[in-house]
Formats: sequence, structure tokens, C-alpha cells
Amino acid sequence: MLNLSHLLCIPLFVLLFLVSTNGTQLILVNNCRKSIWPGILGNTGKMTPKDGGFHMRSGDEVVFDVPNKWSGRIWARQNCHFNNTGKGSCDTGDCNGQLKCLGLGGKPPATVVEMTLGSLTSPLHFYDVSLVDGFNVPVSMRPVGGGIGCGVAECDVDLNICCPSALEVKVGGKVVGCKSACLAIQSAKYCCTGKFADPKTCKPTIFAHLFKAICPKAYSYAFDESSSLNKCRASRYVIIFCPPK
Repeated sequence: MLNLSHLLCIPLFVLLFLVSTNGTQLILVNNCRKSIWPGILGNTGKMTPKDGGFHMRSGDEVVFDVPNKWSGRIWARQNCHFNNTGKGSCDTGDCNGQLKCLGLGGKPPATVVEMTLGSLTSPLHFYDVSLVDGFNVPVSMRPVGGGIGCGVAECDVDLNICCPSALEVKVGGKVVGCKSACLAIQSAKYCCTGKFADPKTCKPTIFAHLFKAICPKAYSYAFDESSSLNKCRASRYVIIFCPPK
């Protein structure tokens, strides 16, 4: 399994040599015991790296660059089966049965890493781990080498183990995902829509409180506290699926 200290202790001159000056480098690491199939989606008007999806065996690392001011989301897909044309399905996070998501989002429940790596109004990077679409795999995101004010976004606990029965997603009798209250109940009150589309009227549910207690550094519902959002400016970030304790 991954020794995170190896990444965080890379000499500065090596970092400067490796880092692209035209964007940000993302390092994806599969520290899970089984294969995953990451999905990637650029926000509207943004490119989607790596055609939006690929396979990672346990222990694999994948490195790629995204341009300045890129924004988007990354999530893991589990127990996927694809044919030689890239068609198939995944138990969680599926993007219309395709290996390469190519501009499609993942079907919830899925733990999502969200990021905005600079904008027209600010050079700062903003990133978080969101449980708003539910949970499937523990994940974290942090800058390599640290930085002033930089934090760790993460949900490093397997919520499937303690998922309330009303939110469970099972395949073959095994819990593979945990729905958000919005996905399970599908009402404006739980989805923060309609007259509840305001932080004054949309309050955390008992399920959101549970998610927050277990993963305090992740967004648990649409209007979660701002402490779950990290601000930084770094040239490299590592995203670890099933991060080590």
C-alpha cells in the first residue's frame, strides 16, 4: 500500500522540475484492495482529462495535468465490467455504461472530489470532498508539499459499514454504497430545492449529521458549513482512494 510520506517529502528541486508551469498536476492513487475505475468530469466549458475514465488496479498511480483555472469533479467507480469496446457497467458511480465517461457524470451514490483550480477573479484553488451525492469509496485530496493555509479534504472512513438501512445500496447482498437523504427520499426538503433552496430553510437532516460526525472534513449536504471547503495554491495535488489512516 501507499506510503504517503514518500510523496510529501519529495525534494523541492524535483518538484520544480516535474511541475508543469501551464497548469496543475493531479496524482491519483488507488490505495484500495481492489481495482477502481475513476471517473472525471470537467465543469461546463472545461476539458475532461483522460477521456473521463480509466482502470486503476490496487496500488496504481496515474498522473496528469489540467490547465490553469480548470474545475471539475473526480469519483471512483466500483466492480466494473467492460467489453473490448469499452461498454459495460459498474456497481457504483456508473456513467451510462461506458469506460470513458466523455462528459458524463457518475450515477449516485458516489463520493465526489470537487475542485476549482483558480478563476478569473482569484488565483486560489478551492477543493472539497462531497457526500451530497452519497458515498461509495473513502477518498482524500491534499497538496503535495503543503502550502500556506492548505488543508486536507477527506472522508477516510468506510461509511458503507455504518450506513442506515434506508440508505443502503446492495449488490449481491453486500452494501456497495450509501445514498444521500436527497437520493433516498427525493423531496425538496432533503434536496435543498424549491422553497428550501436557501441555507436559512434547508437544514441538515439526521442523516447529514451522521455523515458529518463520521467524516467532519467532507460536505454532508448542500449548505454544509464552509469549513469543509479548502483553499490553497499548490502546483500538485494527490487524490487517494482509500487513504491510509
